[in-house]
Amino acid sequence: MAHKDEPGFAVWITGLPASGKSVLTAALVRQLRELASEPVVLESDALRKVFPQEATYDQRDREYFYGALAFIGQTLTQQGIPVIFDATANRRSYRDRARLAIRPFIEVYVDSPLEVCIQRDPKGIYRKAREEKTNTVPGLGAAYEPPENPDVVVHGDREDVNEAAGRIVQVLKEKGYVVPR
Repeated sequence: MAHKDEPGFAVWITGLPASGKSVLTAALVRQLRELASEPVVLESDALRKVFPQEATYDQRDREYFYGALAFIGQTLTQQGIPVIFDATANRRSYRDRARLAIRPFIEVYVDSPLEVCIQRDPKGIYRKAREEKTNTVPGLGAAYEPPENPDVVVHGDREDVNEAAGRIVQVLKEKGYVVPR
């Protein structure tokens, strides 16, 4: 566990829904724990359950949600707690706001083809979009803006998740955000 005298850091893992963000997050958490780092995962689907029930996926509510998510991450990192954001954050501006508020910060892009994400579709969101029950799914009804300069790119459709997590840990070490004990 980090202490208040040690800086926290943030890793924002972004990509289309069903791109492999959550699997990568789990592998990253395991590897960081091996280095005596105890990150907190801010997973958007879990956090949406504690926000007001009337919150939707429209532009206004997404602005509010991702602003609140960045604030929570900033608060935790200021207390020396490492944070991993497992959140699509379909607009660059959401992730850029967090990057400006949180130092140190890295962005990881899980690049998976839309067709692969649609095939995976564990929550049925792409199916709902195709049935025209929603038009807010990033990649179909809503735009997804990939990072312009991510710190790490992971190919979620073909890359071994543990090797990808290891590459993220390596970047964290190189930047001095993670110091093995």
